Amino acid sequence: MQPDLTLEIFTIIILILSIIMHEVAHGYMAYVLGDPTAKLQGRLTLNPLAHIDMMGSIIVPALLVFMNAGILFGWAKPVPYNPYNLKNQRWGEALVGVAGVATNILLALLFALVTRVAFGYGATLFATLASEIVLVNLSLGLFNLVPIPPLDGFTVLRGILPARFSLVFRDLEARLFGNNILTRFIIVFIFAYFFATPFFVMIEWLFKILVGM
Repeated sequence: MQPDLTLEIFTIIILILSIIMHEVAHGYMAYVLGDPTAKLQGRLTLNPLAHIDMMGSIIVPALLVFMNAGILFGWAKPVPYNPYNLKNQRWGEALVGVAGVATNILLALLFALVTRVAFGYGATLFATLASEIVLVNLSLGLFNLVPIPPLDGFTVLRGILPARFSLVFRDLEARLFGNNILTRFIIVFIFAYFFATPFFVMIEWLFKILVGM
C-alpha cells in the first residue's frame, strides 16, 4: 500500500474514533450531572457500532480526505441527553457542550507530547502518525467551538446566557436548523466560504507550536 494512501486511511480512522470519543464525552458529562439518558440507551461506550452514522462518520470524512479538501469534518449519531435532568440548570448544558471539545483538545495535547518524544528518539513514522492525531483532534475540537448551530460552540453560548435569552436561542435553533444532514452541509459551506482560510492558518500555527515542527 502506498504511504500516502496509508496515511489517508489512518486519518479517516482517527477522525471516526475522535468523533466517537467527542460524543461519548457529551453523554458522560450529562450522566455525571444527573442525566442517565445516554447510559440507558447504551451510548456510554467506545464501541463504534453504537455511534457510527454511515454518511457522517464514513462517507463524508472519506470524501474530504481523498479529495484533499483541506477541511476535516464529520459526525456520529448525537448522544442524547435531557437538559431538564441536569442537576446544574444554570451551567449544565454549557458543561455538556464543552465536554466533547475538551476531550479533543486533551487528545491533541497528549499526542503532541507523544510526537515530540517520538521525534526525539528518531521514531519518525510513529511521530508522523501521532502528529496526525494531533491535527485531527485540534481541528475537530476548535471547529466545534464555532458558535453556530448545531455545533458545540452554540450550545456553550446558549448555556451561559441568561435563561430568557437561552430559551430564545434554543427556539431559534429548533426552528431554523433542526438536526438533519442538510443543516450540516450548510454549516460546512458557510464555514468553508467565510472562515476556512483564517481557521486553518490558526490550526497550522497551533499545530507547529504543539508538536515543535
